[in-house]
Amino acid sequence: MASVEDDKAEDIVLIDLRGRSDVADYMVICSGRSSRQVAAIAEKLAERLKQAFGINAKMEGKETGDWVLIDSGDVIVHVFRPEVREFYQLEKMWLPAGQVGAARTL
Repeated sequence: MASVEDDKAEDIVLIDLRGRSDVADYMVICSGRSSRQVAAIAEKLAERLKQAFGINAKMEGKETGDWVLIDSGDVIVHVFRPEVREFYQLEKMWLPAGQVGAARTL
């Protein structure tokens, strides 16, 4: 999460998926203010994962910059433009009802 914080991502949410999904252990959802910032956050995160951990993360959606998915294996990161994030509302899908508002304070 420090990587996306360093790149000025907003509304960062960490969701624990352990025991709820076989796809990953954690999901991080965050926003960038523009398509350019969304793509830059995703690109820098992928570079840092490769340099620090030797992880070649899979990335989808960087070309449009509306919603970029970075799959690093145990952690999946979604970087959205705010309007797109509001439309899909992944937090509501993965967090219990009482935690959705509280999770945005991370």
